[in-house]
Amino acid sequence: MAIGVNAALFAVKFWAGLITGSVALMADAWHTLSDSISSIFIVIAAKLASKKPDKEHPFGHGRWELIASLIIAFLLGMIGYEFLKDSIDRFQNGESVVYGTMALIITVASVLIKEVLAQYAFYLGRKHDNPVIAADGWHHRTDSLSSVIVLTGIIVTRFVDGLWWMDSVLGVLCALAIFYAAYQIMRKAISKILGEEPNQEFIDELRAKVKKIYNNDLKLHHFHLHNYISQQELTFHFMLDKDTTIEKGHDMATVIEEMIKESYGIEATIHIEPLTQDARLVP
Repeated sequence: MAIGVNAALFAVKFWAGLITGSVALMADAWHTLSDSISSIFIVIAAKLASKKPDKEHPFGHGRWELIASLIIAFLLGMIGYEFLKDSIDRFQNGESVVYGTMALIITVASVLIKEVLAQYAFYLGRKHDNPVIAADGWHHRTDSLSSVIVLTGIIVTRFVDGLWWMDSVLGVLCALAIFYAAYQIMRKAISKILGEEPNQEFIDELRAKVKKIYNNDLKLHHFHLHNYISQQELTFHFMLDKDTTIEKGHDMATVIEEMIKESYGIEATIHIEPLTQDARLVP
């Protein structure tokens, strides 16, 4: 659905841009078309990510979705650069644009439609904890925001004369909005690829659950979360009295790993350390 809607919006915006000669409307149109391209990448990435783990990829293929996010960010960056350059050239040449009523109507419709698509993508991204769908939501959102910028300029020029530079400024602002979206998408994808520390709320909750099981502070620390999208791997350390047998320590680690799997759907790997006098200071 999103691909068809974006294609239709692109055609209408592109037509309006050709009629008015507006670089801002043209930038907005191509930004909208890039949404269709990103949606196609999402479909491809989802297909690749659904493949089961194999010998070469024991953690599955879920990170194809992160790769797709990076590709979307790159496309956005390229689009932003082109329209930033065009806007600066138009400003230097002193070119002006006269917007008509049709441009106003098309831009208002674009704002409303794109924001609806953005909210729906954000909802699906939260529901399925899927970064590539959320990235697509940001793509819709920036398209909506860039349309708001264009809409503001159209309204202002209808009431104020002499703003020949307005279209160039709007084009620059649209390009900056595109750059910001690319940055947000790339930052989140790279963070997940590099590996993250779980948030403090999760760590505190996990420590409380473990303490409830063994009625003892095992000094859980050194947390790392490895996000493969289709599955997550958690590694951390805990401490036991040095007189605890290997068998006992292994049994305790197994119980905790099973609890984490049942409670959070996360595969855990635990490293056991001896509890020394200095180690007692670990929070």
